[in-house]
Amino acid sequence: MPPPKHDDDPCNGRTPFKVIDGGVTAAKGFRASAVTCGIKNPEATRLDLALIVSDGPTVTDAVFTTNKVRAACVRLCQQHIKESDTRAIIANSGNANACTGVQGIHDAKAMTKAVAEELGVKMRQVLVCSTGIIGMPLPVERITPKVADAVAKLHDQGSDEAMRAIMTSDTQPKTFAVEVPCEKGSFRIGGIAKGAGMICPNMATMLCFITTDAKIGKDELKRSMRYAVEKSFNCITIDGDTSTNDTVIVMSNGESNVPTIKRNTPEAVLFRCALHKVMLELAKMIVCDGERVTARTLADARKVAETVAKSRLVKCSFHCSDPNWGRIIHAVGYSGARIREELIDIFFGGLLACKGGLATKTPVAEMEKVVKEPKFTVTIDLNLGTSGYTVYTSDLSEEYVDFNSAEYSAAIHAKRQKGFA
Repeated sequence: MPPPKHDDDPCNGRTPFKVIDGGVTAAKGFRASAVTCGIKNPEATRLDLALIVSDGPTVTDAVFTTNKVRAACVRLCQQHIKESDTRAIIANSGNANACTGVQGIHDAKAMTKAVAEELGVKMRQVLVCSTGIIGMPLPVERITPKVADAVAKLHDQGSDEAMRAIMTSDTQPKTFAVEVPCEKGSFRIGGIAKGAGMICPNMATMLCFITTDAKIGKDELKRSMRYAVEKSFNCITIDGDTSTNDTVIVMSNGESNVPTIKRNTPEAVLFRCALHKVMLELAKMIVCDGERVTARTLADARKVAETVAKSRLVKCSFHCSDPNWGRIIHAVGYSGARIREELIDIFFGGLLACKGGLATKTPVAEMEKVVKEPKFTVTIDLNLGTSGYTVYTSDLSEEYVDFNSAEYSAAIHAKRQKGFA
C-alpha cells in the first residue's frame, strides 16, 4: 500500500506561478544592500548588516516569536508595526540583542534612527531585526556609522548580499521568488530567510523577509500571512528550541499593474497560494527531511508529527542513515495522541518498514538507500482516520553539537582578549 497523501496547497495542486530570480528585490520598487560592521568580530570581513527598502509606501504585517523572552528588536518592531507605511528593514547578524535590558532597546532604536535619518523617513517606519549570540551587548557603535554606506549601496539586485548578511550558523543561502499571472496583469512575491539551529514550531530561530508589489489591504494581507505562516514556518522543527528573535515580515508596496486584491476573489486566492508557496519553499530550505502523519484528528496528527520530528534519537538515526522505525514508533507512543499500536504503519520514502506495529520483510538495504538521501519522507499512518499533518525537520549532526556548544564561550574569550572584560 502506498503512503497516503494529503494536499496542503490552498490552490489544490494548481501552481500557476513562475519561479524567478531576485529574492527580496524581485518585486518592483524594492532595493537591498549589505555592509560589513564587524559585529561579532571587529576584524572580520563578512557581511553582517542588511538593509531592505521600499521606494514607496507599503502595507506591512509581521509575525513574531511566541517565546516569552523576546529580544529588544522584537519588542521595538511590535510597536512600530502598529503604525502604517513601513519603509525599511535593517537586520544584523552576529548578535541577537536579546537579554540586554534597557540598553538593548536604546541600541535597537539607534539603528532605526540611523536608517530613518539617511532615508528621510520616520523612525516608526523602520523595522529592526537581529540574530546571533544571546546575552551580549550589541556593539551598536560599529553599526550606526555603516548605515550611510548601506543606504548608498541600495540596489534592485541587492537581495543576495542582504541574504548573506543575515546568515549565522546557516550553511546554505535561502531565497525564493515567484511571478503570479492574473487576469489583469501579474504581481511578484519574493523573500530571503535565515535559520539553521533552534528551529521549532512555532517558527524558529529564524528571520524571513518577504516583499511583494501586489496591491493588497492590511486585513487581507494579515489573513493571507497568518495562513501561510501556519502552513510553512509553523510546520518545521530541528532541535526543539524556539528563539527570542523569530520574525517574519511581509511588505507590500502595490507597484504591480494588478488591481487591488480584495477578499474572496480569485486574485485573493492566488495571492494566498503564492505567499504560501514562497514561505513553504524557504521553510524547506531551512530543513530538508519530512515527517507526515495520518490520524483520527488533526490535533493527534500534529502531536505525533511534531514529537517524532523533535526526537533526538530519531534525528541521530537519520544522521547515520539508519532506518530505525523502532525509534519512530517509540516517539509515537509518548506523543500523547490517541493510537492503537497494532494499527500503526510506517514508511520510509514509500517503503513499508512497519505494518500493524510489526516489522515487515522490506530489505533494510533498500530502506537505507532512502535515508541516505539528503531529502526523504517518513510517513506514519495511524489508520484511525483521514486527518493529516506534515512537519519538516532535519537530522542532528556532530557539527551542530560542536557549533552550538562553543559559540558563546568563544565570543566571551574573544571579548576578554580585546580587553573588554
